[in-house]
Amino acid sequence: MKIIGFNGSPRKTGNTAAIMKSLLQGAQEAGAHVENIHLRSYHIEGCIGCERCRKDKTCTQFFDGMHLLYPKLIEADGIILGSPTYNYNVTPWMKAFIDRLYPFFDFTEPRPGPYTSRLADRGKRALVFGVCEQVDPKEMGYTIVSMQDAIAALGYGMSEPLAFPAHFGPQSASKSEKEMERARKAGFGLVQEFHVIN
Repeated sequence: MKIIGFNGSPRKTGNTAAIMKSLLQGAQEAGAHVENIHLRSYHIEGCIGCERCRKDKTCTQFFDGMHLLYPKLIEADGIILGSPTYNYNVTPWMKAFIDRLYPFFDFTEPRPGPYTSRLADRGKRALVFGVCEQVDPKEMGYTIVSMQDAIAALGYGMSEPLAFPAHFGPQSASKSEKEMERARKAGFGLVQEFHVIN
């Protein structure tokens, strides 16, 4: 089994990175092969809605970092998406990544009409998590929902999302044994869910 983590934070060693590391550690302990991807390291253009991908089945408007990530998404049995909260939502890097997943959808004509995803019905699993400075998780706004709904629409089976509030300092999450253990257990559980369902 292959699990890939997609970190939407601009910081390589911030709280989102620490939590992702623990999640992937748990997945690895459960027997999965893991890969940790920092989205800011990939140049990803924002989707411009040209809809060429409806015909081409991939993005032919831009040749950028997403073309390195598309094969990984097809190959992976499970993914983890994590983002800090930027103004009640995901970061620009995570938003660009999600928007550029549009080529995986197949649409019917005339519009609007039913659509399907070529990533669906493959037993793929996903887990998303959000991080915010404020103590109340509600201050995350749409951070978790934005990732959860978008990935569910692609046909992934969704694990329970995780909220990590009250983390602002650069080492806040990594210094919390409780939070690191919660993340590790969730990563372990993601792999267990995959084996139970498949």
